[in-house]
Amino acid sequence: MKKISLKKLGLVFTTACVAGVMAFALAGCGGGSSDNGGGDSGASSTLRFVTGGEAGTYYAFGSVIAQHATNEAGVEVTALSSEGSKANVIDLADSNAELGFCQSDVMSYAYEGTNVFADEGAVTNFSTLGTLYEEQVQIVTCDPDIKSPADLKGKAVSVGAANSGTYFNAVDILGAYGLTVDDIDAQNLNFADSTEGLQDGKIDAAFVVAGAPTTSIETLSASKTAYLVALDDEHVDALLKASPYYSKATIPAGTYGLKEDVTTVSVGAVVIVRDDVPEDAVYALTADIFDNAANLTENHAKYAEVSVEKGASVTTVPYHAGAAKYFKEKGIEVPTK
Repeated sequence: MKKISLKKLGLVFTTACVAGVMAFALAGCGGGSSDNGGGDSGASSTLRFVTGGEAGTYYAFGSVIAQHATNEAGVEVTALSSEGSKANVIDLADSNAELGFCQSDVMSYAYEGTNVFADEGAVTNFSTLGTLYEEQVQIVTCDPDIKSPADLKGKAVSVGAANSGTYFNAVDILGAYGLTVDDIDAQNLNFADSTEGLQDGKIDAAFVVAGAPTTSIETLSASKTAYLVALDDEHVDALLKASPYYSKATIPAGTYGLKEDVTTVSVGAVVIVRDDVPEDAVYALTADIFDNAANLTENHAKYAEVSVEKGASVTTVPYHAGAAKYFKEKGIEVPTK
């Protein structure tokens, strides 16, 4: 074995130590996750994007958006599963995420501190990036005798995960038909667990608020006949009058094997962002989503519903400066803080 002098060994050790210290220092200056969304730039910090349950549209579409932005826009985004809209707002408030999907109604409640946020109070440290598509309120059942929300009385019904926007939508729909959650056997299940419950006959119906077609319902309808419960025009009109954040919607025949169109209501699927995320990162992400939507429908079908006009349609919560810059370049002024 070749001998190494102590003097040379000391030199090697010293050089290694210096290199290690420099590497550590450079790593500290470089990137990684930013807990409060206030990193030096979107390109050097991972933006955590809370979406929804893994069987829902939020997670599937959010994952595609995150991957494309990371690969093509120079903004590193990672999609995370979550319990849904309300939980996402809370994650942004608590600095556990920088981006999130949120129903348009829940976003407004959070900003105003009303309804599902009445106990927590107003959350105002976030802004709008843009509305991407409409989320239909889908009441799913495998029981052909359940033809109206009124037929849910006394039934075991999933009203969504505890911190999701689905619960409040269920309350609204039931209320329009003269029912409350006390009139049903309410179960707080996410989309995947709702599907399993319907598959196994443990529940009679489930509220699923997501863009149709929704993965969890497609999975169910592949192995069992599934039905969507329609809302009649009279009750839809009354609901829109009482709750103007809803829009009338139609889920077309053929979806999930449906034999005819189903009338329901919808809310907007909005991407929200913490105020302290850098403007350039939000601008780059906004541009990546809206400029490329028409060419990415094969990546996810929901891109077909994305448009600049829809994206700039929010009036209840101001836009982030980065998003506002993008929409201004497209000739649309949106409100900012």
